[in-house]
Amino acid sequence: MVHVRSRFALCLALAACAPQVQPAARRPVPQIFAPNFGESDPAQDWQGARPSAHPVHGTDISVWQGRIDWPTARENGVNFVFIKATEGGDLMDPAFAANWDGAAAAGVARGAYHYFYHCSPAPAQARWFIAHVPRRADALPPVLDMEWTPQSPTCRNKRPAAEIRADARAYLALVESAYGKRPILYTTVDFFEENALWTLSDVDFWLRSTAGHPSDTYPGQPWLFWQYSGTGTVPGIRGPVDLNAFAGSRSDWANWRAE
Repeated sequence: MVHVRSRFALCLALAACAPQVQPAARRPVPQIFAPNFGESDPAQDWQGARPSAHPVHGTDISVWQGRIDWPTARENGVNFVFIKATEGGDLMDPAFAANWDGAAAAGVARGAYHYFYHCSPAPAQARWFIAHVPRRADALPPVLDMEWTPQSPTCRNKRPAAEIRADARAYLALVESAYGKRPILYTTVDFFEENALWTLSDVDFWLRSTAGHPSDTYPGQPWLFWQYSGTGTVPGIRGPVDLNAFAGSRSDWANWRAE
């Protein structure tokens, strides 16, 4: 039998010899490339602060962009991308897997988005997204794209604002629980205003504003990403594409990515 004093000394000796647990290293953030983007709409005329005031740019894509040359896009300023994954409760973007893997291989920070269908229950749509989008610690937070769909062949509903906000809360809560990250809500000026989305608390917004800076278009509303063009051109991506900027500085981006 080991005496108490001896046992204590033995424990100290073992502790001294044991490998010390080091704090987790901060994940390095890849190099940020300046945007080498163009604009296919010659009528584009900025009011207020320009996108160039923000140093971190990227895009969002779906199957409609076709096959993307990800290394070229990366070198020309696509530092991040949001990739369409799902729509409604039964549609999957056929190019999602290829874009998800291709972006990662090129060093582009990537996240997935869901296009909301106003004729399907929000929980069912959240479960559909969760079933098809990988849970990756290095991925950007998942995105919910909510906007009116007047061109939809099957669902042009414009439901009461209270129902829209309830759907947003239900969807975001389920997805946050599944991925452990607070999702981002993408929307447009008319949808934001008509549904009083500024009343949603604890939501990170990605705001579309192609005629002016969000500080002018959405006065007083904090935002994380700004979609400033739907007619941009990017080397490596075929045809017009959306252009986006991150709200903060390069160091803000690094800090946010490291969270």
